[in-house]
Amino acid sequence: MHAYLAVALGGLVGTGLRLACDLAFPHADGELPVETLVVNLVGAFALGWLVGGFWTRPTTPMWLKAGLGSGLIGSFTTLSAVMASLLALARVGEPWLGALYLLVSVAGGLGLAAAGLRIGSLLAHRPMPTEITDAGETL
Repeated sequence: MHAYLAVALGGLVGTGLRLACDLAFPHADGELPVETLVVNLVGAFALGWLVGGFWTRPTTPMWLKAGLGSGLIGSFTTLSAVMASLLALARVGEPWLGALYLLVSVAGGLGLAAAGLRIGSLLAHRPMPTEITDAGETL
């Protein structure tokens, strides 16, 4: 029950942060959605950092992992915003900008997630995990 509440609370905060970013940095349909790109790249790095340095601690409770990962970061970042931006770019005749945006989103997200995992592991003074488990606990 704690995990569900933590995800709901994290989702509330993450969604609020996402809306603040959307309002602070709006973009038109034909423009590169820099805000969505930055939000998703920051989220990828943050999740990698948390997994590398925080998730691997045996004392980290499952509800906290769920609240920060699925709740906060899951609602802050979103694949649906990437898809909506790609469709908007295609609709206004900017397929190459859309392709570039998708490439940077995927490659940048993977690279920053790996960097976050590495930095989190270094800061936690532990070797980078080769396998991430949740000890059989799932939502």
